[in-house]
Amino acid sequence: MVSNEHEAAENPAAPPCGPPPRAPGIAGLSTPYRALAALALGAVAVTACWHLAMVFLHVAPSNTVSKRHTGAVDSWIYPEFEQNWKLFAPNPLQQNIAVEARAEIRTAAGRLTTTAWRDLSAEDGAEIRHNPLPSHTQQNELRRAWDFFTGSHDDDNKPSGDRGALSEAYLQRIAVGRLAADGDRILRIQLRSATTSVAAPPWSSEKTDTQTYYRELPWWTVPTTA
Repeated sequence: MVSNEHEAAENPAAPPCGPPPRAPGIAGLSTPYRALAALALGAVAVTACWHLAMVFLHVAPSNTVSKRHTGAVDSWIYPEFEQNWKLFAPNPLQQNIAVEARAEIRTAAGRLTTTAWRDLSAEDGAEIRHNPLPSHTQQNELRRAWDFFTGSHDDDNKPSGDRGALSEAYLQRIAVGRLAADGDRILRIQLRSATTSVAAPPWSSEKTDTQTYYRELPWWTVPTTA
């Protein structure tokens, strides 16, 4: 027992090898990276607070602040962050509305041709069906874009408010993004809706017109930058 204590005194423990362990989190970064991380977190916090403020002013009852800054609030909210109360007062749809699109294209060989109608809503439905975690884009982007368009245009497809041009640009951007995947140069696009009423259940005596009705929009020229 004495011998072991004597050997321990003659051979003190060697100092630990390597650099000391880094502090966890941002504190373990070098000074420049800590400053960069702090700036990034600050930017995220400011953006989140700004977004919450804009949404609050949008859904809150009309007040002095929201009236004074209506333009800023609407430009931030529409169309991607539009809010509504359908979650609390649902109105089940009684019609199936499909949004279809076609394009006038210039092929790689230089030939001008018009594509067949593509059912964009059916493509979204195929992506959602049997998918336990469908994306918000597949569920709502096209549907909300069409609702946005019809809500800001009359039956003759003429804008009925200041948001008409915005709804057209939004709908056009979505359609071009879908059709451009084929690789041809798109010159013009056209959209239409196919509306079919949901048939009454077998036990009901109600008669329902299940014929499909179309609403065609005019051709839109696609900018070269689209």
